[in-house]
This record gives sequence, C-alpha cells and structure tokens, in this order.
Amino acid sequence: MTVRSPAAHVDSWYSRSATPAPEHPRLQGRETADVVILGAGLTGLSAALELAQAGLRVIVVEARRVGWGASGRNGGQVIFGYGCEQPKIAALVGPALARRMFDWSLEGVRLVRERIATHGIDAHWRDGHAHVAIKPRHIDELKAWQDDLAENYGYALPWWDREQLRAQLDSPRYLGALFDPASGHLHPLNYTLGLARAATAAGVRIFEHSPVVSLTRGARAVLRTAQGEAEGAFCVLAGNALVHGIAPELDDKIMPVGTYVGATAPLGEALARSLVRNDMAVADINWALDYFRLSADHRLLFGGRASYSTLPPPNLAGTMQRRMARVFPQLRDVKFESVWGGLIDISLNRAPHWGRLGDNIYFAQGFSGHGVAATGLAGRIVAEAIRGQAERLDAFAKIPHRDFPGGRALRTPMLVAAMAWFKLRDALW
Repeated sequence: MTVRSPAAHVDSWYSRSATPAPEHPRLQGRETADVVILGAGLTGLSAALELAQAGLRVIVVEARRVGWGASGRNGGQVIFGYGCEQPKIAALVGPALARRMFDWSLEGVRLVRERIATHGIDAHWRDGHAHVAIKPRHIDELKAWQDDLAENYGYALPWWDREQLRAQLDSPRYLGALFDPASGHLHPLNYTLGLARAATAAGVRIFEHSPVVSLTRGARAVLRTAQGEAEGAFCVLAGNALVHGIAPELDDKIMPVGTYVGATAPLGEALARSLVRNDMAVADINWALDYFRLSADHRLLFGGRASYSTLPPPNLAGTMQRRMARVFPQLRDVKFESVWGGLIDISLNRAPHWGRLGDNIYFAQGFSGHGVAATGLAGRIVAEAIRGQAERLDAFAKIPHRDFPGGRALRTPMLVAAMAWFKLRDALW
C-alpha cells in the first residue's frame, strides 16, 4: 500500500494540511465479503469499522478517494441533534421516541471524541460550540430552544447575553448565544482519513477510484463497477448526495445542495485568539447562515453560502469576504487563501432518512448539513441492524419521508424559489 499526497483530494485548506494517507487499489475482478459498502465517507467508514470490530468481513467501494465528498470538506462543526429541530422530530414520531433520538445524537458526539482518542487521530479537536443571535427574534428562538432542551430532553445549556458573548467572541454582530461545551469542531478530512486507517487496521478492504454503476439485489447483493464487482450478504448505501440511480426509490427523497467554506491566510496566534478567545465554533441561526471557527494554524475558517441550484455563486471569494467582514470588521482587508465547496444531501423535512430496502440493503442519507456526528451514529446503528439488533434503525425508519415535489425537472427550481423567500425573510425580519 503506497502513500499518496493529501493534495490528491479536492483543493482546500483541509487537503493542503491533511495527514498523508495510504493509496487504496481499484476494484478489479470479483471480491466477496459479509458486507459491501458504497461510499468511503464518515457513514460508510463508521459502519465498516463497527462491523469489522465485530468480526465481519467488510469491503468499502469508493468512487474517488476516502473522504472526497462532504465528509472531507465540510465546516467541521460537531453538534448534537439532527438537521431539523427536535420539535419537528417530536411531531413526526412522538415525544418519547424523539427523546431517545436526541440522546442518541449525544452519543454521536461522544463517539467522535472516543474514536479520536482510541485510534490516535490527529483531528485538531476543540471543545465548544455557540449558536448566536443576530436579531431580537433570534434571542426569543434560542431561549425557547434552551427551555425545550432542558425541560423535554434533560439537556441544560447556558445562555450568554451580549456582554458575556463579547467576552469570548470579538464581533459586534451578535446579541447573545446558546453555548454547548460538549459539542466542538475538528479537521474533517483528517478525521475521515483516521477512520479509514482504523478500519483497515481492523481488516476492512477499501477500494478507491471505483465508481459503482449498478446494484444487483438478491440473497447476496452485488455492487458493480466498470472493472469489478463486490458481493456480500449485506449491502450499505452510504453515498448520499453523490449517488444517483443505484437505488432509484431513494433518489427523490433527497436533494443535493452546494455549500462553501473558505480559509483565510494565517492571522497569527494573537489576532486569531482575539477573535474567538475560547476557540469554540460558531453558527448563527439564519436560514442562510454563517458559521466559522479557527484552524489549528490560526486561520479563520468561514462558511457562509449555500447554492440550492448546486451552481457555485459568482465571485464566491468576494461574497464570502463581505460576509466575513460583517462578522469581523477588523478582517475587512484579510483575503481568503482558499475557497472550496461541495454537495450535501437534504431531505424534505430535514430529518435523517435511515433504513433498509428489502432484507439486506441498508442506507443512511438526509443528513441535511448536520452530519459530522450524525454520520458516525448512523454507521453504528446500521451496523447494529446488520448484526441483528435493529431496534434503533427501526426507530429512525418510522420518520416519514416524502419525495421532493416537482419531479426531476422542476424540483430544483421550486427549491431555489422557496429558499429565496427564506433568505428574504432573514434580511427583512
């Protein structure tokens, strides 16, 4: 197994700063295992690691490289919960099951921290995350969320008023924050590559540069590529936004959305620490939100645009710089050294879409921009189901999911129009 440069990934600060990773072969000829997995991102690798540690033979088939998709280029924020708020989940499955799902989401955050420690992953973990208010209505929303979390989920978080927040975050933009010391942030590509190393050490075989062109269902499932096939008693579909046509009944349940992150030039330790004194991650609660954090080498990593048409916005770097300057006016002359993006998958209700097709095809999708912790949880829960403990997967399968309206021709224009309304609402109210 040879070692390749991390620059083989999509160009980003993550790929430029990643730990060198081993090169995995292409899938050629026929390979067999107990479980075959499509996708070497966080979901697929989490499932693979759990299954291999339980003694199963596992193959992971990846179209590009380990961590090439959203797992290796996201905002790096590790947060409790899911892509939709808990009241939405409670309305969909009832309060008792919603409480269990919330507790499981906390397990997802702990799982990230445990795997970093257990496998010695250099993921640059930092504690702390703040959801911040820009407008008075955001204060009301965050305090209502604080009350709901404490009363219905046993999760008490401190509220910081403007003065308390300003002591940690040197920005005039925000009115207050809901702070979670147990959430945090990390280098997502290093974390994904670390999971792959742990999985291969446990016996998982990973094949890169091997896009799957078809799935054959039956007593044994077969993932076919142009040059080979992987056969297993069970199959896991973990390609999310980057897979289309392999299981058509899943395609219309999610929509690909482009998201973008930028990294400034190094700010120097003094300036960087003056911006975010406690090194937490931060996100506002606008529909078109800004989120940011410091890197280990004292850059600001700033995400602030989403494209529901999947087309990159024009002058992306300039737009990101203007958004950053609204948060930190003292950085108005600081340039982004790199800006990158990619596709995430969202479900119509923003709730996780995890379950099975038939008896032996499992899937996890619909992370809706909230996946760094939830993907690891999904992999663990899918692995449990394959091993015969399906209670938790069956619980998530109770969440109802509808197709995006408009069919393939109209669903993207309809979503773009809807998102334009939410962005206007953010601006005016």
